[in-house]
Amino acid sequence: MKKYTNTGSKDTRSGFGAGMTELGQKNENVVALCADLIGSLKFDDFKKNHPERFFQIGIAEANMIGIAAGLTIGGKIPFTGTFANFSTGRVYDQIRQSVAYSEKNVKICASHAGLTLGEDGATHQILEDIGLMKMLPGMTVINTCDYNQTKAATLALADHHGPAYLRFGRPVVPNFMPADEPFVIGKAILLSEGTDVTIVATGHLVWEALIAAEALEAKGISAEVINIHTIKPLDEAAILKSLAKTKCIVTAEEHNILGGLGESVSRVLALNSPAPQEFVAVNDSFGESGTPEQLMEKYKLNNQAIVEAVERVIKRK
Repeated sequence: MKKYTNTGSKDTRSGFGAGMTELGQKNENVVALCADLIGSLKFDDFKKNHPERFFQIGIAEANMIGIAAGLTIGGKIPFTGTFANFSTGRVYDQIRQSVAYSEKNVKICASHAGLTLGEDGATHQILEDIGLMKMLPGMTVINTCDYNQTKAATLALADHHGPAYLRFGRPVVPNFMPADEPFVIGKAILLSEGTDVTIVATGHLVWEALIAAEALEAKGISAEVINIHTIKPLDEAAILKSLAKTKCIVTAEEHNILGGLGESVSRVLALNSPAPQEFVAVNDSFGESGTPEQLMEKYKLNNQAIVEAVERVIKRK
């Protein structure tokens, strides 16, 4: 297995911006819509280079979703952009009716997701968005782990037909996925092989899972680490193949324990191969104001929390 190394920390939202810049050059049908957050969503280059395909909607997120749905009728591929809280919770009815139910080819792109939004506090730190979006029939849900993967996911979504939700973040995080790593929607990536426990992680918790695996190796525990970038459709085959070896699993996500990746994995286990599972996630609460590092430690969303979850689940085998 290849060794994954931090090549320099970058913010995942900049990966989205880089992807949009490339799409603007490659695909004339790609259009961008923003709810008054051009700089935050890194739309600057797209707007500069393709002003005729950029729409500043203002603080009117519901209108943005409706306009995006309408643009698909003419063959355009709209990418909407705002904070995750405003991309989902604020406009859920419009997404359900105008995008999901109508099967419109809209890409809902959400920055500043989870606790790592930081100091803006609980009102902006949505921890329910994966659950909200994965429950919508036909909605693809993607949660990327670093700059390179976010750029790759953005490019892949332009070729994917159907409604999709792309979730990424605000802070700089380790950039460790190779730039040439193929991004296949619905296909998990095996990062390290192991025999004692499966760690399935998504988003910012993927790097933490790799650090945890190294710490566990020093303790004599062999951990298999899987990067689940697509929450829906979930790569059930990859999970079950790993579980057949390890017989237990830990899920790790920057999301509420209710409704996220962990519950999707639990369903796979219940229907196919029941096994002990431990969850690293926010335990049914809102967030609060603080630095990303402080919040990830307080809410136990780091490599140490993953190590502790592994030690618990192995005892249950």
